[in-house]
Amino acid sequence: MKGKALTVLLAATVVLFVAGREPARGRPSANDGPAPGTAIVKGIAKFEGSRPAPTHINMNADPSCAKLHPGGLASEDVVAAPDGGLQNVVVFVSEGLGDRTFDPPPQPVTMEQKGCVYAPHVVTLRANQELDIVNNDATTHNIHPVPSNNREWNKAQAPGTRVDATFAREEIAIPLKCNIHPWMRSYIAVFKHPFFAVTDKAGNFELKNLPPGDYTIEAWHEKLGKSTQKISVAPGGTKELEFVFKSAAGH
Repeated sequence: MKGKALTVLLAATVVLFVAGREPARGRPSANDGPAPGTAIVKGIAKFEGSRPAPTHINMNADPSCAKLHPGGLASEDVVAAPDGGLQNVVVFVSEGLGDRTFDPPPQPVTMEQKGCVYAPHVVTLRANQELDIVNNDATTHNIHPVPSNNREWNKAQAPGTRVDATFAREEIAIPLKCNIHPWMRSYIAVFKHPFFAVTDKAGNFELKNLPPGDYTIEAWHEKLGKSTQKISVAPGGTKELEFVFKSAAGH
């Protein structure tokens, strides 16, 4: 992970899109099927200013990993498109759902260890939803989540095997590391509701099926911090939200 400290200024402007969808499961952005009267909050996260140079990952400690990346590999802590779209930002409802409860979806979420990196870099799931971690490499890995609101555990994982896990409580976000390969780091975000998404390569996100009401929407990034915005959504409308992350060097 890149250790360079960033002074962060976060600017957020809001415009919202509302349409109907069924109650979301897992990652709402992957779900479809409209449900009348519910909202979609969609938008983009951007990075502006002087971008930090990516950290070069040295895998020479394990030749089986190094040979998979002969040209080297860059860290994923700050990944922005040429137009500024910021990847790997977790956007979610942090307040406003009251005492509503949601059952965890039956289907698991999968994270791969492939090429001696975690994929995806940020994985999102529901509390008590199964997480399947698959080792697709020819080398042994180690899975070590370091939560503050869930149980910490540490397991070795042989090539070609799978480890299943669940997290009982909401937590954004749990660092995940491999003690064997110190460059392998990722994050697990756990939610008690289905209204969350991770920005794609262009910085886009979408939260579906949100009931009408007043909410706080939060955007979280592992290096650039977080920003919150209070919004109101009405049935059958359209609104869009934009988060702009800036470093001090970008002023």
